[in-house]
Amino acid sequence: MSILRRALAVTAGVTALTLGLALPALAHVTVNPKTAEKGGFTKVAFRVPNERDDASTTKVEVELPTDHPLAFVSVRPVPGWDVKVTEGKIDPPVQTKYGEISEAVTKIIWSGGKVEPGQFQEFEVSMGFMPDNVDQLVFPATQTYSSGEVVKWADEPKADGSEAEHPAPTLKLVAPTGDDTHGAAAPSPAAEHSAAPSVVPVADTSTAAPAAASDGTARLIGGIGIAVGIAGVAVAVLALRRRPAA
Repeated sequence: MSILRRALAVTAGVTALTLGLALPALAHVTVNPKTAEKGGFTKVAFRVPNERDDASTTKVEVELPTDHPLAFVSVRPVPGWDVKVTEGKIDPPVQTKYGEISEAVTKIIWSGGKVEPGQFQEFEVSMGFMPDNVDQLVFPATQTYSSGEVVKWADEPKADGSEAEHPAPTLKLVAPTGDDTHGAAAPSPAAEHSAAPSVVPVADTSTAAPAAASDGTARLIGGIGIAVGIAGVAVAVLALRRRPAA
């Protein structure tokens, strides 16, 4: 085998290993933005990529916390998808500075649509009030594919900061800044017990888009893979040059 062929083989192997280790971390369901202010309202999008080559994502379930229930939850309609908002009893009821919460939204299910291979879809939810006595909220998610495969993204963040195998979407809660930067109008605390989860009648113009075209993280990892591959070529060439002739 020539030096060039050996160098190319090393490059291909290193690049494949780099991307093989990095890409699975990009495939999980995430919540965006990743932070929200304590005590306020926020609008988030649950981003669902489809990394399968032979199946579409056909259903997405997101569980809302019951230990820190949210009194107000509304969802934005997504063209081509049906949405079901499930309420449940909170037992025992949770006391907040706005009053007692004994019933709240516990799950949201989107179904009937498709996220094709190589694409992602965002599902928007407005929610509040954010609790002010915790630093994060975890939203376990379940992704169902047209092949029948079901993947649960329900692992809570690790204490050491490393990523879990199937990380759940996690929203970090930060101290309020005093600026209304979230764009969601908060209802009055007095209306807390009379409000019900509802679908916001706002047209959504978002559509699924190729993940590779809009994910900066994927581009960064691709660049890293190329750089590592080039380094592999250099090492292979030097090694072959130093090897005594047979």
